Amino acid sequence: MSEIAHLAATIFKRAGKAKRFIVAIAGPPGAGKSTLSASLHDLLPEGAVEVVPMDGFHYDDIVLNQRGLRARKGAPDTFDFGGFETLLKRIRAGEPDIAIPVFDRTMELSRAAAAIIGAGTKFILVEGNYLLLDEEPWSRLAPLFDFSIFVEVPRNELERRLMERWHEHGRSEEDARAWIASNDMPNIERVLARRRAADLVIG
Repeated sequence: MSEIAHLAATIFKRAGKAKRFIVAIAGPPGAGKSTLSASLHDLLPEGAVEVVPMDGFHYDDIVLNQRGLRARKGAPDTFDFGGFETLLKRIRAGEPDIAIPVFDRTMELSRAAAAIIGAGTKFILVEGNYLLLDEEPWSRLAPLFDFSIFVEVPRNELERRLMERWHEHGRSEEDARAWIASNDMPNIERVLARRRAADLVIG
């Protein structure tokens, strides 16, 4: 059994007879959280699982420019934490038909109501950088998760993946390196230095 298949089996077993089982999949930028979430989505029961990306709560670039935060896009204060927390509380309460936003990387913006969590959705895979951040207000999310996973990847591999990502988005090598140094790496260090313990750490 592969590591991911074993992880899916662990989640399935831990969920037991719960109507909703919320899993936090955290890690620094470039760790592979989205890839892991997609793989788990395919392995858990069809029709009973949904991925909730924290990136869907990115402030739009217009808002970031107005607030002077565009150069720090991706930092904790460039997300709509209140909206994200409210969504997770609705999921925790078991509400049916909850619309969730998804971040479209090709367009660099969030698409509202891009997916629906239905009444029969048992497994909720929440993925994002700051789910385990031990800072206010992010630490308030802790009681909303049933199980937490931290994806740990060496810094040099994170940097390589981020270079690849920004190249694919049309940035020059110089621009990509500058963005990683000024933006991504500080966020990575913050995630690594200020995270709460996870139930499971994978690499």
